[in-house]
Amino acid sequence: MSSLRILFLGGSGVISTACVRAAVAVGHHVTVLNRGRRSRAVPDGVRELVADVRDGDAVRAALGRERFDVVADFLSFTPEHVETALTATGPSGQYVFVSSASAYQKPPRRVPVTESTPLHNPFWSYSRDKIACEDLLVRRSRDEGLPMTIVRPSHTYDHTSLPTLGGWTDIARLRAGKPVVVHGDGTSRWTITHADDFAVAFTGILGHPAAIGDSFTITGSHAPTWNDIYQWTADAAGVVSPRFVHIASETIARWAPGLGATLVGDKAHSMVFDTTKVATLVPEFRTTITYDEGAQRIIDHYDAHPELQRVDDDLDALFDRMVAHADAAGA
Repeated sequence: MSSLRILFLGGSGVISTACVRAAVAVGHHVTVLNRGRRSRAVPDGVRELVADVRDGDAVRAALGRERFDVVADFLSFTPEHVETALTATGPSGQYVFVSSASAYQKPPRRVPVTESTPLHNPFWSYSRDKIACEDLLVRRSRDEGLPMTIVRPSHTYDHTSLPTLGGWTDIARLRAGKPVVVHGDGTSRWTITHADDFAVAFTGILGHPAAIGDSFTITGSHAPTWNDIYQWTADAAGVVSPRFVHIASETIARWAPGLGATLVGDKAHSMVFDTTKVATLVPEFRTTITYDEGAQRIIDHYDAHPELQRVDDDLDALFDRMVAHADAAGA
């Protein structure tokens, strides 16, 4: 593989950090552009530029006349964002838009979900905005020959990101012997992918001629139940015999609208994906880190950094009320 000049818009998030590392590891020349408020270190040799990606003039000033073989956009969430990114970064050999697998039909009529599954999510505005971004790019590709590629990750995590409803608040509850709320009956299957595995597939399609003008689901093959995910998290936290209280996603959404969209619009459904398409281009892509291992990495990280162990008191109290209501209803 020849070295590419790659510009990452972002480069310091859960997914993009892993992709930057992977791109550097295979010998690409990487530049990251963001607001400079990163919490994760970038690898040696990566050039960092500081600009607000929403400010086209600031981006153009930071880049000057430089052009890239690939622009990987992790920061656009609306069509206006995409338009600004395309205009500000200028022509490239490939513009890679990071969309979301939450854009796929909810609830799905059949699984596994493939790239031909309709894009339709009436429950979550985030997903509808991503679909609108994709629509713009498909039109530009068809009408103007824009060399774009769309990728759709599902739930991707690393050692910093707890996947449960309450994050660290759930861990504090578990360790205090308090019950934890799990949406639904906990038996729906959920594809959860470590960022290091995602990065293998993502890096493999950068500069790949067969990826131009196409879209790819990038997830692993690991799809445990939510009960498994919570149990492995409790195991990693050293909690014996945790109590999980199952509450319907729609009920949680009424109690906590801020959590509702991601549940009803995504996590409440069994989501399993067929990633044959991307694996055909990147045959080395596979799941190497399953969540039982990932959960231990997460808890070890938080235990090593007590400053990260932040309990949301309002959410904690809300969980208490949910549990009390569920217990009363079942009495």
